[in-house]
Amino acid sequence: MKRLFFILFVAIVGVSNAQEVNWLTDFEKAKKISKKSKKPILMYFTGSDWCGPCKMLKKDFWQHPDFIKQSNDFVLLEVDVPFREDIITPEHFKKNKALQKKYNKDGAFPTLLALDGNGKVRERISAYSMLRDTSGYFSFLDKARSIR
Repeated sequence: MKRLFFILFVAIVGVSNAQEVNWLTDFEKAKKISKKSKKPILMYFTGSDWCGPCKMLKKDFWQHPDFIKQSNDFVLLEVDVPFREDIITPEHFKKNKALQKKYNKDGAFPTLLALDGNGKVRERISAYSMLRDTSGYFSFLDKARSIR
C-alpha cells in the first residue's frame, strides 16, 4: 500500500511540474497574437508521421526543459504536412500546403522560421542531423527573440 501511494505521489508531482507548450495551427491567429503581444512567431514545418529528423527534434529540442522555459517568448505555430490523411483535416492540410509553398519552397523538413507579426521571415534554420546537436536551435532562439 505504501508503495502504491509513493508511485501515485511521484506521478502527481511529475504531472504538476510538467509544463505544456502551446502550439497554434492557424497562421492568421498566430499573426494577430504576435502583433498584440509583440512576440515573434516561430513557424515550424514538420512531417509528423514520416520525418525522422522532425521526430528527433521533437524529443531533443521541443521537449527540452530549456526550450519549454523559453517558449513563452514566442508565438508558436506548427505547420504539419503529414502523409497520413487522418492526422489533420483536408482543409487544414490545404492551408499547410499553401504555407509550405510560400514559406518553405524547398520542402526542407524540419524547418523553423522566425517571423514578425506581419508574417515577414527574419530568421531561418533547416534540417536536424543525426548528431542530435540542439545548440544551433538554441542560438536560433536567441536571434529570434529580438524580432518584434
